[in-house]
Amino acid sequence: MRALMELRKKILSGDYPGGTRLFEVSLAETLQISRTPVREVMSRLAEEGLLDRLANGGFVVRSFTYADAVDAIELRGVLEGTAARLAAERGVSQAGLDQLREIQARLDDCFGEAADEVDLEAYSEANARFHVVLVELSGSTVIQREVERATRLPFASPSAFLSGRAHVAAFRQSLHIAQEQHRTLVQAIAGREGARAEFIAREHARIARKNLEYAVFEDPELMLTVPGLVLLNP
Repeated sequence: MRALMELRKKILSGDYPGGTRLFEVSLAETLQISRTPVREVMSRLAEEGLLDRLANGGFVVRSFTYADAVDAIELRGVLEGTAARLAAERGVSQAGLDQLREIQARLDDCFGEAADEVDLEAYSEANARFHVVLVELSGSTVIQREVERATRLPFASPSAFLSGRAHVAAFRQSLHIAQEQHRTLVQAIAGREGARAEFIAREHARIARKNLEYAVFEDPELMLTVPGLVLLNP
């Protein structure tokens, strides 16, 4: 839905700061739709965690603390770790392993000869797919649903720090570590090593936490380029 995407984009870019009360009439005019679909759009964004419902039935843009962002990333790590362990313990078909290895190869191809040479657009796309397939291979619809819920907040997604002007040296360097973790994670799943797969997946999520710390405390200007970080109140 165009209106949903447009309002989501406005919130994530800071057009509506955290704490802003949203009014149906003005939003209907801005989005050029009637009030009924405006209510539907706001309800959807409340489900995604970007809006809070007020007691009187209205909506306000949600603001987040640094701790909220850390917790969201940690939760994703726990869930993906569980997915990796289940995939390893339950066993994955050869087709499933081939799919994961094919994505791993695509990620490898994103790196050039120079240490800081990375095709970030291609990496971001393949990385997002790797994480989706990893969770699917757990065979658990419950885990899949909860991971989707945890990653609705954009700063908690696997590719949160791979967009816009966030392509800085500190983030590029972390990609080499992340890619090595991708390789060992595939090996652990193929080897039916559940505990090892879970540990690697949880450590993998901690890279996003380190990037968050860098953006917030070392280079605050990056908070304007990473989707959703403008909603943070450090």
